[in-house]
Amino acid sequence: MNANETQIEAVRGLEREMVLLARHITLVNKAHAAEQELDRSAYLLLSRLEISEPMTLGELAASFGLDVSTVNRQTAALLRDGFAERIADPDGGTARRLRPTEAGLAALRRDRSSKIDGLNDLLADWDEADRRSLVVVLRRLNEEIERRQGLSWPRD
Repeated sequence: MNANETQIEAVRGLEREMVLLARHITLVNKAHAAEQELDRSAYLLLSRLEISEPMTLGELAASFGLDVSTVNRQTAALLRDGFAERIADPDGGTARRLRPTEAGLAALRRDRSSKIDGLNDLLADWDEADRRSLVVVLRRLNEEIERRQGLSWPRD
């Protein structure tokens, strides 16, 4: 097998493992579903709003690479459930901005804690070096995807 064929085989393996990872993460989260308050879109939106200044619908849509109408529908649920609120633009702009409420942040923290507990249980037999290596490789992959899409996710 030449170098190109070896690379293609490795990428085939990666594709298979990523498909399985997406399936398995859903199952891991489903095991803790009774504890979860937020659906996937609410969790993602609140996670984004938690780490930034209040954002307009357009800014949120751009940060996810989604249509404004999709984000409008998703944020309507957050507003209805009291997990986010609209505020006037602090800089005097005409567009209203969204920010998480204390209830939204509390729900996010509870759901995040549940997800972390599930992952911690899953990786209980892994040593610390392997856990850290997985984080490093996944972050590198995510940052490459973000770079190519022009959609970076703020990190602390």
